[in-house]
Amino acid sequence: MTAKPALARPLRPAPVPRVAVLVDTSTSWGRRLLQGINNYTRKHGPWQVFVEARGMEEPLRVPPGWQGDGVIARVGHATMAAELQALRLPVVNVSGIQLPETDFARVTTDMKAGAALAVNHFLDRGFRHFAYFSLLGLSYVATQQDAFVEAVRQSGNECAVHAVKPRTGAEPDWNLDLAELGRWLKSLPKPVGVLTWNASSSREIMFACQVAGLLVPEEVAVLSGSDDDVLCELLHVPLSAIHVASDQIGHRAARMLDKLMRGGAAPKKPVLIPPLRVVTRQSTDTLAIRDRALVKALSFIRENAARPIQVDDVARQAGISRRVLERHFMQILGRSPATEIRRVHLERARTLLVESDLPIPDVAEAAGFGSPEYLAYVFRTEVGMTPLRYRKEIRSR
Repeated sequence: MTAKPALARPLRPAPVPRVAVLVDTSTSWGRRLLQGINNYTRKHGPWQVFVEARGMEEPLRVPPGWQGDGVIARVGHATMAAELQALRLPVVNVSGIQLPETDFARVTTDMKAGAALAVNHFLDRGFRHFAYFSLLGLSYVATQQDAFVEAVRQSGNECAVHAVKPRTGAEPDWNLDLAELGRWLKSLPKPVGVLTWNASSSREIMFACQVAGLLVPEEVAVLSGSDDDVLCELLHVPLSAIHVASDQIGHRAARMLDKLMRGGAAPKKPVLIPPLRVVTRQSTDTLAIRDRALVKALSFIRENAARPIQVDDVARQAGISRRVLERHFMQILGRSPATEIRRVHLERARTLLVESDLPIPDVAEAAGFGSPEYLAYVFRTEVGMTPLRYRKEIRSR
């Protein structure tokens, strides 16, 4: 009698990693970071993700006795760092804060790239006077301040700095002396572009301008170092802000933690993710240029970012000859009208590639390029890759 073959044992399912995420959920930064983690786990998971609704300055910690495999956290102070070290689990830090005697793997914003983005945003609008509103005792704010001051210096200009003591974390005191802050703002040469750490700091600058009788953005243009769609729109003058790529930071942090949980080695240096762009709202939507013809020319170029315009069109709108227009551009902005047209069209194309699903030919048409071939040529020249690859790279982060 033939023996029956033994039945194969059912395969045990692979254990699902248990991951704690300790970041605030009250800001756009935190929510986008969580979305980046979620995008990674949907493709490479599943994970059991433990996260709770928390404010920016609320204490974040793993509950006693929690059994997990890894942590993604905004490690902001020594107590939190010590508690995470005691877990003896892989940890990825997504904070810009670098604490002494901690060696967590880290994925965070590239402060130098953000500072350069801010300076260029002001320079493109003709600003030659700059200031930074700082918060005392916060190393990460000091890092952004130093990067901005250096980027301004490299542009051939100088940057004034004013610092106040924060209430908690990176939040200015609601009882800040607005009259004193207004006196500092009035003492600055005008028009001036001011960068702050966050929307809360920008709020104080705007309120101080109200007290001092200064116009925003005509005399004081205000830019937040990070974008929060609610807080930036809530102000009486909607606030321009740097769009920090926190979704990409979350995705990259999740990928790094996955590697660490599988026994991989942590990188020796932090992974720095550059911000995506400046979200322009009313607080910087001005041109700090006294040359009326140039203001007309720049306004015409921006208003026609979706149309294929020529330098002659711009000169006619400005009411001067092409030769005079080109001379004004070079003397005041240091670039030609053709370069400015291409730059504005390129920025619109970047935005459409990131924020829409338009096919490349439609992006070319909607960004003022005559053809997808010309769009591809400009992208390869200015960005170093094709439009399609740019879209894929940004989204894959």
